[in-house]
Amino acid sequence: MTLNDELLAGLGDQGLEQIAGMLGTDTLTARKVIEAVSGTIVGGLARNAEHPDGADALRGALDDHMDADPFNGDVASLVRDGHSILAHVLGGQGTEQAAAGLAQLAGVSSTAIMRLLPLIAPMIMSLLADRAAGHDMDAGEVADDLNRERAAIPGGLGELIGTLLGGIFGAAGVPRQAGPYEAYRTEHEITPEPYRGTGHGAASGPYGAGREAASEPYRSDWDPAPGTSNPDW
Repeated sequence: MTLNDELLAGLGDQGLEQIAGMLGTDTLTARKVIEAVSGTIVGGLARNAEHPDGADALRGALDDHMDADPFNGDVASLVRDGHSILAHVLGGQGTEQAAAGLAQLAGVSSTAIMRLLPLIAPMIMSLLADRAAGHDMDAGEVADDLNRERAAIPGGLGELIGTLLGGIFGAAGVPRQAGPYEAYRTEHEITPEPYRGTGHGAASGPYGAGREAASEPYRSDWDPAPGTSNPDW
């Protein structure tokens, strides 16, 4: 079972319907959008893990997502965690670029994709963390697993995501960094209602560490180039 299959199973019919409502589509289209979004996040993680420092940092970050339940947690905490994950994986400018590309691919608004990305990212991280712990994976094995996941994305979609990530990561192999989410600060961060509960708090480590303060959420100095050694992770 791929991470996307596990993601859809975790969302269930109700979660899928709520995301469809957020996107303004039917559930079949929502399922396809989720597959594209999760594939982009998985592909970004795989690109990060191609670098030894990035693979080590990611493996350490997964420990902070163990035993989290992003499918039944607090939405605000989930989104904070998701924005931090995306800043590390794609960079601020890269996340906006991914949203624009996915919106064009899926025929939905980029604003809706920007709302969906930070919801899906913590779910992927938690599922990957559980898998890594269950199989006692080291950093290299996590990188290999992500490569298998990337290869499992259906051909046409996989090629489109590969092209999109190639534009984000560029020749240097890391996303171009910029002030993250300039166009999507607090007044635009409207989140849907799914996954309410108390099971998932803000992450306390890498890919989500310490973003408790909503007053200064996305400073560019918190947006390091993925794949590099970062003592804050």
